[in-house]
Amino acid sequence: MHNFKNSVIILGRILAFDFGEKRTGIAVTDELQIIASGLTTVNTKQLFSFLTEYLKNETVELFIVGEPKQLNNTASESEQFIQPFIKKLSTTFPKIPIKRVDERFTSKMAFQSMIDSGLKKKQRQNKALVDEISATLILQSYLYNK
Repeated sequence: MHNFKNSVIILGRILAFDFGEKRTGIAVTDELQIIASGLTTVNTKQLFSFLTEYLKNETVELFIVGEPKQLNNTASESEQFIQPFIKKLSTTFPKIPIKRVDERFTSKMAFQSMIDSGLKKKQRQNKALVDEISATLILQSYLYNK
């Protein structure tokens, strides 16, 4: 009989994306899928080369893609740019499932968290940082609701 009391089960990481036409914020969990942290923001044109390199060194078991919606729960205009990204993501990395998470208000929440953490105005104008924090909020939302 195996004693599981002191065993730790290592899972693959979860990557979340705040996809944008110019930049994409990326967040990642730890291997136990407990903590969401900002990873980086990359130029969207370089996203797939970044992911290919990242996946050479890390096990990822799930992709989370933000789902922008209007206040009335309909898809936002940016969804037309996200759908081709999701299609390419699923064909490039077919073994990693993709889930969507409502990303309404994440940019506003990211900006507010920057204010709350005491970042100066110039730092708050860093759109790449806002994208990374937004991706982290999307991932935290998924972890909280799973």
